[in-house]
Amino acid sequence: MARQLQEEESGLFQPTQPAPLRRGLTRSTGMKGHWRGRGPGSSTLHQHEEEYSLELPEQNAPIFASYNVRIRPLLDAVDSLRHLMITREGIELPTIVVVGDQSSGKSSVLESLAGINLPRGLGICTRVPLIMRLQHQPLPQPELVLKFNEKVVKTDEEHVSDAINRATDEIAGLGKGISDTPLTLEVRKNGVPDLTMVDLPGITRVPVHDQPKDIYAQIRKIIMKYITPKESIILNVLSATVDFTTCESISMSKMVDQTGERTLAVVTKSDKAPEGLLEKVTADDVNIGLGYVCVRNRIGDESYEEARVEEAKLFETHPMLSKIDKSKVGVPVLARRLVQIQAESIARNLPAIVKSINEKLKLNVDELKKMPKKMSSLSEAMTVFMQIIGSAKESLRKILLKGKIDEYPDEEKMHCTARLVEMLNHYSVELHRNAESNPAKNFLMEEIKVLGETKGIWLPNFLPHTAFLTVLQRKVNGISTIPISFAEKVWNYVEEVVISVIMDHSHNYHQLQFSFRCAGQNLIAKMKERSVDWVMEIVEMEKQTDYTCNPEYLSDWNKLMGQQDFFMKEVLNDEEWPSKVKLKGFGEIEVEKLRQSPHVLQQAFDMKMRMTAYWKIVLRRLVDCMALHLQLSVSKLVNKEFEKEIVDELMGAGSGIERMLDESPSVNAKRLKINKSIELLQKSKEVVAKIMD
Repeated sequence: MARQLQEEESGLFQPTQPAPLRRGLTRSTGMKGHWRGRGPGSSTLHQHEEEYSLELPEQNAPIFASYNVRIRPLLDAVDSLRHLMITREGIELPTIVVVGDQSSGKSSVLESLAGINLPRGLGICTRVPLIMRLQHQPLPQPELVLKFNEKVVKTDEEHVSDAINRATDEIAGLGKGISDTPLTLEVRKNGVPDLTMVDLPGITRVPVHDQPKDIYAQIRKIIMKYITPKESIILNVLSATVDFTTCESISMSKMVDQTGERTLAVVTKSDKAPEGLLEKVTADDVNIGLGYVCVRNRIGDESYEEARVEEAKLFETHPMLSKIDKSKVGVPVLARRLVQIQAESIARNLPAIVKSINEKLKLNVDELKKMPKKMSSLSEAMTVFMQIIGSAKESLRKILLKGKIDEYPDEEKMHCTARLVEMLNHYSVELHRNAESNPAKNFLMEEIKVLGETKGIWLPNFLPHTAFLTVLQRKVNGISTIPISFAEKVWNYVEEVVISVIMDHSHNYHQLQFSFRCAGQNLIAKMKERSVDWVMEIVEMEKQTDYTCNPEYLSDWNKLMGQQDFFMKEVLNDEEWPSKVKLKGFGEIEVEKLRQSPHVLQQAFDMKMRMTAYWKIVLRRLVDCMALHLQLSVSKLVNKEFEKEIVDELMGAGSGIERMLDESPSVNAKRLKINKSIELLQKSKEVVAKIMD
C-alpha cells in the first residue's frame, strides 16, 4: 500500500483544484452538511440559494478528498503507532502539528475541518496537546470518542466541548495550567477529511488570570517538541489582522524549518483585514514553503454549511479577496491540501519507520539475549556460576598467557603480555642503572679497603674469598629493593586485570560482584606474598655465595685482566704521574688516591675485574629468573588458583550461590524495560505489516 501510494504521487496526489464558483449553484438534498455543484447538464435551481454556493464534484463532499479510501489504511496505521506511543522508542511519526499565536483563530480552523464545536473562552483554550483524528464514514450519525489516561469517553457534537474541558481538567488540573500529556479526540463523521492533527496550546507571552508565570516557556517547550522532528508538518495558523513577521509561531517554526519545506500557513480572519492580504500571501516574507490558504472564520451562530457558503461568496465577490488565486482560498481547499500533504508524508516516511521498527526490535532482542538468565533453582545458579568462572578463566588465559587482545582491542591496559614485557624491560634497565652497577664509581677504593680488613696469615698475593663475598654482599644489598618492588608492582597490575575480567563477566550479577572482588583480591594477595618471599630468597642466595657455570664469566674476566699491566704501569711507574687513566669498559679513572696503596693494588684490580664480570651474571640472573618465575606464577594463577579461590569464597559460610537467585533491582528493571519495548515494537511491526506490500 505504501509503495503503491508513492508510485501514484505523480497523479493521484496532484493538488485538487477547487471547483469553480458561479451563480446558480445549489445544495444537494439528502446530505446534510454536504455541498455539491451543478455540472454542465444541471437544470433545476433553488431560487432562495441562487446567489453563491460551492461547486464540487458530485461524488465528493467539499472537504472529503477523492483518495481518502486509499490513504485511510496508512493513516490508521500511523494513528495506531501513535496510540502505541512508538515515539518513546525514538521513532518519529508523520504528524500535522497545528500551531499559532493565541487568538489567531486556530480553534475556528479546526472546527471548520471537523464540523464540531471546540472549547472557547478567555486565555488559553487548548491546555494539552489535542490529537484530532478525523475519519469520514458513510453513516449519517457522527461518532465522537475521547481517549486519555487509559480512559475512553463517548460524547456527541452537542457535548464534545464540555467533554474536552472535563478531560483537560483531569489531565492538566483545574485553572489555566498546561500539560504535555495528550488528549485524543476521534471524530467519525460523514464528510470530514481523513486527517490526524495535533492541536497545541496557543502561544502567549504574558500570563493572565491563574496562568503560571513561565507559561510562555512551557508552551514553547511543548511546541518545539512536536515541530522539531523532520517528519512533522507544521500547520501555522496566522491572523490576517497581524504582521506575519511578528508572529511567535512563525519564529518558532523557522527555528526548525528554515526553508519552510514542511510548513503550510492558513490565514484566518480574511474578511477582517482584506487590505494587502494578496500581497502578504504572494510576497511570502516569512518563507512558507508549502504555501498559504486563506479562510473565513465562522461568525456567530452560523452553521458550518452557512459558513462555507459565505466563505465562497466572500472570495468570489470581494474586490480585494477575489484576486487571490482560488487554489489558495477556502476550507475545502485547506482540507484537500492537508490530506494531500499528509498522504505524501506518510508514503515518504513509512518505509523508514518500518526499517527503524525492525532495527530497534532486533537491538532489543539481542540485548535481552545478552542479559543474565533469570534463575529459579540452585542447580541453575550453580551452572551459571561455573559458566562465569569458566569464561573469566578463558579470558585471563587469553590475555595473560597467550597475548590475545580480541576481547579488549582498544584497552591497552588489558594487553597484558605486552605490558608485562615492558615492565620487565624497565626492571632490567633499573637494575643496570643502579649505582652498584657502575664499575667506574670509586674505582678500586672499596676493594682496597675490604682487602685491608680481610687480610690474614696466608701466602702473599692470594685473593681471599671473604673479601670477594663482602663486596658482593654489599652490592646485592644495594639493589635488593628493586626486585621486591618490581614483584609487588607486577602483581598490583595483575590484580587490576583479574578484577576487571571478573567484573566484566559477572556484571549481570551485582549481588555476587563483591564476593568476586574479594576473592580476586585475596588470590592476588597470596600470589604477591609468595613472589615477594621467592624474590627475597633469590636475593639471599646471591649474597650467600658466588657461583656460575656461565663461560662468559671467565671470558670477560680474561679480557678485563688483559689491561692490568698497562694500568699498573700508568699508576705506579709512569714518570708523568697522570691523574686519570683510561680503561676499556670503565672510561677515565681517577688514580691519584690509588698510588697510596701500591702493595694491594694488583689484588684490588684482580678482584674488581672478577666482580665486574660476575656482576653481569648476577643482574642477568635476577632478570631471567624473575621472568620465569612470573610466567610460572601467572600460569598457576589462571589454570589452578583462580577457580579454587573463587569457589571457596562463594561457597563459604554466609556467601552462598543462593544470592544468584535474587535478581538485582537494576537488572530486573532493565529486563522489564526491554521486554516492554519488544512488546511495543512487535505490535508496531504487526500494524505496519498489514499495510506494506
